[in-house]
Amino acid sequence: MKVHRLQLGELRSNCYIVETAPNRCIAVDIGGDSRLLLEFLKMHRLTLTKILLTHGHFDHMGGCEEVRKATGAEIYIHEDDVPMLSSESLSLSSTMAYREFVPVTDWTAVTGDCYINDGDCTFHVLHTPGHSHGSVCYVCENVIFSGDTLFCCSIGRTDLHGSIPEKMNDSLKKLYDLEGDYKVLPGHNETTTLEYERNSNPFMRQFRG
Repeated sequence: MKVHRLQLGELRSNCYIVETAPNRCIAVDIGGDSRLLLEFLKMHRLTLTKILLTHGHFDHMGGCEEVRKATGAEIYIHEDDVPMLSSESLSLSSTMAYREFVPVTDWTAVTGDCYINDGDCTFHVLHTPGHSHGSVCYVCENVIFSGDTLFCCSIGRTDLHGSIPEKMNDSLKKLYDLEGDYKVLPGHNETTTLEYERNSNPFMRQFRG
């Protein structure tokens, strides 16, 4: 599994392009700058088949509709965050974005903890509410795409409209309890590992026995 990272949109959110088979890929989150992503796909001769959203805030779905129309890629999002795809206020675009809000008009809603297959890869969807009602992490092989649930030595905000502070601890414990170590690719900032976060992240150290 080969993973590329682009930083897109006003908040420089991480967009991950995952090669799932020869000349085939999926994207985890698109925060804007759809033209840059489309140029990347063309340059690397990759066909985008799916867009997996970790949640529905504008800085993670900002370029989705343009990319969907250009590529035909299917968009996946947890059912609890579906309303954000068509709402400037719920997606926080009306208060935090500088660009025009483009609603997403076609998507597939996922529920609970499920699996999404593409090419040679299987993505395990872990529902991790806290940052938003429908926040999820995608686990593929030894990699966690953690969105805005888990960052290097930090976590996503829980003071936003739609956040659920009391659920964040449960979601972090769910990640903490995964067996073994994983590479963690967050929605913002730099890569980390789950074992490092277990030992160093102040929001995860509480779970140590």
